Amino acid sequence: MKRIDCIIPFADDAQAAPTLQALAAEAEVHDVIGASHPLGATVTWKSLVSVLEAPYTLVYSKFTPLRLGKFSLERMLSVAEDTGAAMVYADHFQERPGERIPAPVIDYQEGSLRDQFDFGSVLLYRTSALKEAVAGMDADYQYAALYDLRLRVSRTGAFVHVGEFLYYEVETDTRTSGEKLFDYVDPKNRAVQVEMEQAVTAHLKAVGGYLEPVFKDVDLSEGVFPVEATVVIPCKNRVRTIGDALRSALSQVTDFPYNVMVVDDNSDDGTVDVIKSFLGDPHLIYIAQDKTYHAIGGNWNAAVHHPQCGRFALQLDSDDVYSGPDTVQKFVEAFRTQQCAMVVGSYQMTDFDMNPLPPGVIDHREWTPDNGRNNALRVNGFGAPRGFYVPLLRKLNFPVTKYGEDYAVALRISREYRIGRIYEVLYNCRRWDSNSDGNLPIEKVNANDRYKDWLRTVELRARIKMNAAHTE
Repeated sequence: MKRIDCIIPFADDAQAAPTLQALAAEAEVHDVIGASHPLGATVTWKSLVSVLEAPYTLVYSKFTPLRLGKFSLERMLSVAEDTGAAMVYADHFQERPGERIPAPVIDYQEGSLRDQFDFGSVLLYRTSALKEAVAGMDADYQYAALYDLRLRVSRTGAFVHVGEFLYYEVETDTRTSGEKLFDYVDPKNRAVQVEMEQAVTAHLKAVGGYLEPVFKDVDLSEGVFPVEATVVIPCKNRVRTIGDALRSALSQVTDFPYNVMVVDDNSDDGTVDVIKSFLGDPHLIYIAQDKTYHAIGGNWNAAVHHPQCGRFALQLDSDDVYSGPDTVQKFVEAFRTQQCAMVVGSYQMTDFDMNPLPPGVIDHREWTPDNGRNNALRVNGFGAPRGFYVPLLRKLNFPVTKYGEDYAVALRISREYRIGRIYEVLYNCRRWDSNSDGNLPIEKVNANDRYKDWLRTVELRARIKMNAAHTE
């Protein structure tokens, strides 16, 4: 018997014909099934699995034509059978007008819980695992069924990445990495996000990683500090923006003492001269790092462990500004009223000149006090600006990395402590040509995603271990 049934999205004959013809020509394809209903809907999968007969099922998720490399299906089958994988996926090429771009993907980890994890558009499932997963679907999703399916299948066996370029897909989303970053917090995607959160919460419960809404109290009176709050500005080569950031931080109005620590990591573009021009302000503390490796996380650690650091350390990136002179005041009030170990505010997306950009205000209203820390294992960030309770932060520290350091600390804090929220805009987040995440090559995007998946893996295992200890 031929070993593969195929599922492809079907809009009309003209759309489906090229992919249908390509798959029908393959020696291992038994049948090709057009899905006329969205693959994100549970009802679609309930109807599809009843007609699957072959031992493997290929799912193609795009409406654009698929072209397979020679013997690529045989290769995927070989890997699936040799490894016993529940699902196999592969590197591929993206085709755009006038160009063909390599699109390598990354290995799946236990913590690869992002609903936007990039497998590419061709997934080869073991049919028995697919049917088992669909049989267990107990929620009627309109958008999250394919994500729910993937999570369920991952509990039955390994996902194996074939690091070979096996097919060609047409890429229609040509936005930069920076433009794609905020899709999950775009208000128009709210209904989708609610379902995605529901799916990942069910998965965490199934694997023992779900956290009940029970938190440790934090003693906000611990220790003696020279000031109540410190604005921390790590920077490297930000001559165009550091002056704006410092003016914003130094113009705060509070009913308690605060200071500003700018941590410069060996800038060589004139940034230091700009910083020194502000040193007449008694609120400002300048930390010049040595030549060893620090990255953003190490610069934060230098500030947090400085003897002049305040009780609360508040983030301000060196190319952004606070939205008004009351941001520091609002942060400290939120710590006191919400009795939490970390506070996250909201921000307005702007261009370099502070003109609003879509999707506008990013307030992370998907966060709920009861389930936010579970959903945090699905999304790539907690929001901004961020504030931390320093006695706890001095015990945890930031990882010495220039990407994901804040996410790592926030995950760790959320495992045990409340994270407070301020849903009004406190911060203007500038998008410009020198943003560190503005337009990254695929290799860098993959490296960043791999690291955050690893952070999630570590955190998930810690939560499973903690839950197991509580039940003993």
